[in-house]
Formats: sequence, C-alpha cells, structure tokens
Amino acid sequence: MALRARALYDFVSENPGEISVVENELLTLYSEEVVDGWLEGTNSRGESGLFPASYVEILNEKSLSVQGNGETYHSHTPARTDYSYQRSAHQGDTSTESTPTRSYPNYSYPSTSQGSDEDWDDDWDDCPATADQPSKGGHALPASSSAYSSSPRRGSAQQSRSSATVGRNLNRFSTFVKSGGEAFVLGEASGFVRDEDKIRVVMSQFGPEWQEDPHPFTCIIDDPTKQTKFKGMKSYMSYGLTPSHTQSQVNRRYKHFDWLYARLVERFPVISVPHLPEKQATGRFEEDFISKRRKGLIWWMNHMTTHPVLSRCDVFQHFLTCSSTDEKAWKQGKRKAERDCLVGANFFLTISPPAVPLDLQDVESKVDGFKAFAKKMDESLTQVNVTLAEFARKQVTGFRKEYQRVGQAFQLLGQAFELDQQEYSLRLNQAIAFTSQAYETIGDYFADQSRQDLEPVADLLAIYQGHLANFPDIIHVQKGALTKAKESQRLGEEKDGLAGINERCNIISCATLAEMQHFHRTRNRDFKGQMQHFLQQQIAFYQRITGKLEEALHMYDQA
Repeated sequence: MALRARALYDFVSENPGEISVVENELLTLYSEEVVDGWLEGTNSRGESGLFPASYVEILNEKSLSVQGNGETYHSHTPARTDYSYQRSAHQGDTSTESTPTRSYPNYSYPSTSQGSDEDWDDDWDDCPATADQPSKGGHALPASSSAYSSSPRRGSAQQSRSSATVGRNLNRFSTFVKSGGEAFVLGEASGFVRDEDKIRVVMSQFGPEWQEDPHPFTCIIDDPTKQTKFKGMKSYMSYGLTPSHTQSQVNRRYKHFDWLYARLVERFPVISVPHLPEKQATGRFEEDFISKRRKGLIWWMNHMTTHPVLSRCDVFQHFLTCSSTDEKAWKQGKRKAERDCLVGANFFLTISPPAVPLDLQDVESKVDGFKAFAKKMDESLTQVNVTLAEFARKQVTGFRKEYQRVGQAFQLLGQAFELDQQEYSLRLNQAIAFTSQAYETIGDYFADQSRQDLEPVADLLAIYQGHLANFPDIIHVQKGALTKAKESQRLGEEKDGLAGINERCNIISCATLAEMQHFHRTRNRDFKGQMQHFLQQQIAFYQRITGKLEEALHMYDQA
C-alpha cells in the first residue's frame, strides 16, 4: 500500500527539485524518511519532487522523526534546503541552469544591480515594490513569522521551476552554500588578496572584534532637493552628502543608495548591512515621506560610517567621494565594484583571524546564545513598536481632543460670565478665557509631540529590526561551517585536510563573533542615546505643559 500524506498548508516551489502542494491535497510518498526536513513524493498533478515535511500530515500511525547531525528532528518547519547551479557568467543570464547537482557555486556572482551604465540616471525607484518581492537584506518571510522562524526560506525567483528529483545528498544550510561558505571551508576558494583588502579580527577581553578604523569619520545628509531631467518630464530627489574626512559634498539619489546596498550585501555575507528605508510608489515628493526617508537614510549612514569594515570598503568610499559631475570616474568605480572577485567564497580569504584559534564548542555556545537573544529582542521590538504607535495615535487624536474639549468647556463658562458687565468681573473673565486657550494649546502640544520623541524611537527600532532580520542568514553560514568541521572529524578526514577545514571554520567563526560583538556595542550606544533623547523630550514636553498651566494660574492672581 502506497504511503499517503495530506498537505496542511500551501507550498509554492521556487527551486528545481521541489514541487508545489495545495492545502488538503493528497500526496504519494516514496518513503517516510525525512532528509533535513524534507520529504519526497508525487502530488495530485503527477509532479515528483521535494516538499517540507512540516507542511504535510502522514496518514499512518508512525511518528515522523529523523536522526541527523547528533539531533532529533521532528516534524517542525525545516530549514530551507538549497541546491547549487552552474550559471552563465553573463550578468543576469539564468537560461543555462541545469538539473540540480551538488556542485559548488561560482565565486564571481552576477551583479544584482538593475540597468547598465547608459541608464544609470533612470528612475529605478519609480517602480513600486510588489508584495512578492523579497525584502531588503534577505528573503521574504510570512507575515506571521518572526525573523527567526524556521520556515523554509525562498530561493531566487529567477531560478527555473522543474519537477526533476534530486538525490539524497542535500545541504541543509542554504545560505551557507549561497554565501560561498561551503566552498571556502572545503578549500575550493582561491584568489589574490592585497594587504589593503585584508579584514583583521582582533581578540579583546570580550572575544573576537573587528579591528577599529584608525581614521573614523561621519557623514551629513542634507535635506533633499527636487531635480528634473528630460525637460521636466521626470523628477527625482537628490541628497547632498558631506563626509567629514573629505568635506566635499556629493549628490546621490535613492537609486544610488540602492545600488550600493546590493553591492555590500553581495560583498559581505557575514556582516549585517543595515537596511535602507523602503521604496514607495506614490507620494514620493510629499513632505512627510521625504522627511521620513531622510531620517531613515541618516540612521543608515550612521551605521555604515561606524562599522569598522563597511566604512572602509572601496565601494562605500567610491559612493561617498566620487564627484557628482565626474560621470566617467563614477562609471569606472561602478564597474570595478560589480566585477569584484572577493565575493562569495573568496570573501573569507580576506579575513585575518587572531593567532590563537577559537574553541569551536565555545563558539557554538556563544552563537546559540546570541540567536536566543536576537529572537527575544526581535519579539520585544515588535511589541514596543505596536505600543508606541498606539500611544502616538492616542496623543494625536484622543488626548488632543480631550484637552480641546476641556478648553471648549471653559470657553462656554467664560462666555456665560461675560454676560455680567460688572467691572470687577472683567479680569476673572479674561483669566477663564486664557485658561480655555491654554487647554487648546496643550491639545496641540500633544498632537505635535510624537514627532519629537516617539518617531525617533520608531526609526531606531526600524534599523534594528532590519539588522535582526539579517542575522539568521549570518548564523546559518557559521553553523554550516561548524557542521562541515564536525562531519570531517567524524568521517576520519586525513590530518592535513581536517586541520585545513578547522582553520577555515575558525576564520568564519571569528568573523561571525566579531559581527555579533559589533552589533552589541552599537546597540548599547544607540539605545542609550535614543532613550536619553526620548526622556529629555518627554521632560521638556511636560515642562511646556506645566509652564502653560502656570501662566493660566497667574492670571487669577490679578482677578
């Protein structure tokens, strides 16, 4: 009798070797064996391939579990399995993808930027971001899922769909493969690294940390100006950037930030590149949106300039220093960045770790601790965001209206008193009228206050929610390296080969822990400063209210 299963949820395949399933659909299984969270079978349309084990219910009495990597995996949502492909070296060409095999990815990946040099001045950000596009810095996640959900991660939408069945030799760490981590650990990476390209990790009392930038700098972002081209047919916003180490202003558009972001994500697989403010299809020239985007870009720039690695990389310096009017120099730097060979597996060649290797068990413990911390932080940020948004709504609408109602009530009382024409009542009437106006003014204070204290906190939460969304992929890279090292040891790899794998695993571990340490240091700095600002603004706010009430009180001294 054939093994059967019923789909509990919809699953849309996005990689060759997978099949789509629909809720309540009956599936035929090849076996009950779960490999890294995946089952293999045939759907009701006759397509054969893989689908997540946790998305289906097996229609028999046996419990579904599988022993792997020293752990027992039950029918929880699996980590996404990934397959490597041989790609054409031509940018954007995906037509040569073949049936999935366990091959290592090329080290020079196709550029993810849109357009060519000729359309470099087109409005890339005119196009709306659609719901099915992945969010910046990672893969799209279901709305109900947190950043650390173990739901299957989506592959590239450009990958061709196929019902071809792959073999059982699957890699559980999809990000590990995509980032080139697996190829590096197995010694497949090779390339020339200049001394200025080396990224040094030093050992501090807190563990591995990125070596500090000996020449730190900041960057100011001015209010954007509206520019036009094609005789006014197209409009765009231009931001003036002034780095402190050059004091020369350059003008950049949002699409330039977007291009830079894509380069950085491709270049640094174990560094959390801060997310850019989201795109917007309509209302791009409205004052509120322009102000909000500028604030988001300021946060983004602050995190970039204070990161010891990101701030010094060539592509970021090109973005900050290349003259806005030197089109030739800009294109040369752009092409150089897009042809960078130190991406993927070759990126890890640039890491220079401390002399003493780390204890891999200690690394694993620290990474697991950070993962638990980040998950809890992500949940708490969401709660704080919801609470502050509700508080701001009450201030703008509820509190404002309540104070205005009080003011209107005093106004009615004052109008009644004015019917008394006695001279000695004049000053009392004036005091009551002033009290009415004071409460009206306090209502306006509440309406405007969220811009001063709540919105800056929300901006801070947004930048950190972006960072937290990046860390699952970073952790997957380190976990993949650690798993490879353990597998090699278990399989009795020859001494020289095992030493090389452990050494390369140590490099990835050092980089991962250094990035986590940088996250904690930056978090302490940002939340300390922002909470101080929030409380200072709250105190100033209530002092303004107190001052207005004291003014009203003094009016009665003369009544």
